[in-house]
Amino acid sequence: MFIQDNYVTIAWLGLLILLLIVEIITVGLTSIWAAGGALVALIFSILGISLVWQIVIFFVVTFVLLYFTRPFAMKFINTQHEKTNYEGIIGKTIRITERVDNLHQTGKATVNGQEWTVRADDDAQILEPETLAKVINISGVKLIVKKYEEE
Repeated sequence: MFIQDNYVTIAWLGLLILLLIVEIITVGLTSIWAAGGALVALIFSILGISLVWQIVIFFVVTFVLLYFTRPFAMKFINTQHEKTNYEGIIGKTIRITERVDNLHQTGKATVNGQEWTVRADDDAQILEPETLAKVINISGVKLIVKKYEEE
């Protein structure tokens, strides 16, 4: 029985190390809670508690850590959310490079060095080249704009 207990203890230790390695590699709080469960199960194994209770405590501790600490941890991780390329374009004033006509499905603008397909928010509105427009939304790969009016 002692030899079998050693294998279980080594298995919990191996699982703990594996979960910590996964956590280090992903850098995103993916397996830290299960590592906590494995640590407690490892301690139970060292204390000679039966395997069934070790497995139960592994799942219970993992769930409790996940349930109670994940929302708190996610609030403080990646707090410096930077806008992605497309999020930074919304609200930006752009210059139209090709006539925007929704009915003829034409319209282009260059934003941050990239050419975008442009559509007006109002199908009746036509924007000529060199006209300024404000990006109000993005639909797929199309900028949805309205004619720029000074505020």
